[in-house]
Amino acid sequence: MGVKHSVSVAGAVVREDGRILAIRRHDNGAWEAPGGVLELDETVEAGLAREIREETGIEAEPDALTGVYKNMKVGVVALFFRCRQVGGAEALSEETTEVRWILPSEVEALMAPTMAVRLLDALSFDGRPRVRTHDGVQLL
Repeated sequence: MGVKHSVSVAGAVVREDGRILAIRRHDNGAWEAPGGVLELDETVEAGLAREIREETGIEAEPDALTGVYKNMKVGVVALFFRCRQVGGAEALSEETTEVRWILPSEVEALMAPTMAVRLLDALSFDGRPRVRTHDGVQLL
């Protein structure tokens, strides 16, 4: 036993015009949805709001859990939510070099397949969260 999973949260913050909030990570230059690892003492919703705010300056609230994704290589379970902006303004952080509202048509070109599928699942959400596994790069 003894093997632990890490739980991360991230959100597709969707504006009224259909654009999606995206960040460019400082550590590796990758484009992603804002998010990160939950702290042990915080709720899922509080962690999601904190991560989005810290990375982008945007205040957001979740509308729906749209997917659960497990990285089989490193044991990270990611909860992905469709969110709406409730305040704040775009701002960079120590973790981000760019914050941008992108078009849905830009997702696949900008992001790795494992991140792109999360955003596309959130955009096509039909009331049933998707459950997927991946190896850190490709879906399994």
